[in-house]
Amino acid sequence: MPCLVRCCPTFKKPLLAVSASFALRAGRLSPAALSHVYSPTRTASPADIGRRSRSMSGNAVAAADAAAAGPFPTLVSPEWLMANLGSVKLLDASWALPNAGRDVVAEHMAERIPTARFFDVERIADPESQLPHMLPSEAQFAAAADALGISREDAVVVYDSAGLFSAPRAWWTWHVFGHPKVAVLDGGLPAWKAAGGQVDTSPVNQAALHAPAEALRNPPAATRYKACLDAAQVRSWQQVLDNVSSRAEQVADARPEARWRGEAPEPRPGLKLGHIPGSRSLPFANVLRDGRMKPQEELAAAFKAAGVDLSQPLVCSCGTGTTACILALAAQQVQPGTQVAIYDGSWSEWGQLPGVPVATGSGGGGDGDS
Repeated sequence: MPCLVRCCPTFKKPLLAVSASFALRAGRLSPAALSHVYSPTRTASPADIGRRSRSMSGNAVAAADAAAAGPFPTLVSPEWLMANLGSVKLLDASWALPNAGRDVVAEHMAERIPTARFFDVERIADPESQLPHMLPSEAQFAAAADALGISREDAVVVYDSAGLFSAPRAWWTWHVFGHPKVAVLDGGLPAWKAAGGQVDTSPVNQAALHAPAEALRNPPAATRYKACLDAAQVRSWQQVLDNVSSRAEQVADARPEARWRGEAPEPRPGLKLGHIPGSRSLPFANVLRDGRMKPQEELAAAFKAAGVDLSQPLVCSCGTGTTACILALAAQQVQPGTQVAIYDGSWSEWGQLPGVPVATGSGGGGDGDS
């Protein structure tokens, strides 16, 4: 029987130390770049802490100390990642809209944060679905995790090359399958480079690059990684349709407002224009500034301005279930631990379903064409 609830408690071991030897053996960071890194085999002394404080920014020290004192964070800074690079499994989850004219695989091969593996959002997904990057099965995700060399005990950090765009989708995917420690790099690759982080431009092993997606398509009978889907964090179109009448849950739509209103075309042909009746427009851009998450108080104001109450049940939607996860991540910054579900099919599904109601304009109260 498939596991439908999260099956493992949050793992809360400290994550201050970094293995300098790991990064040096990889041949991707210089000793100078690791001058503030400490071995995970010993406890930092007061002298260590003093040296760390002098070599790291105040924000990085605070983030590292917070990680040691409590649960693993959901959003980390470039400075935090520099201080913890050897103690996390790093994933490049870059993805782009089909009309963006980008090749994210080629971009990853050209440059990446040292030690990063490529998490293919489009292919680490349900291979049978006609919708873009829908959640795979537990067995399929577990096979991909094994191919990535990730265990449930590993701390995972995901990033993307746009700043903060597709990485939250990967964050949510790991989270919904019960991974205890997963975070997003705030600002992604651009912020990493701006902070002085080095990049790896060495050749990428092609077999390793494609192994996760290939393993997903042919999962073995048994896997080391144990994925456990938390169904409470996922909504189907039928559940969303039922909610149109019940209004038991708020629905926030992360698409640009013009698309929500039905006044701008969808990037995918053949979809209706408009929004789910009763949904609120909260474009994902409203929670970001320069590719990074806005401060907590500004995030709270953005949800409030959209008419979203984070103390009440919330479902997030968008075009394909990607930028909806940015809203889910933003909600965690305002109210840590809040439960937000994602409508996985989002408008790519709702916009082509026959017979479901569609609202247009600024009204979301349920009056709309069907």
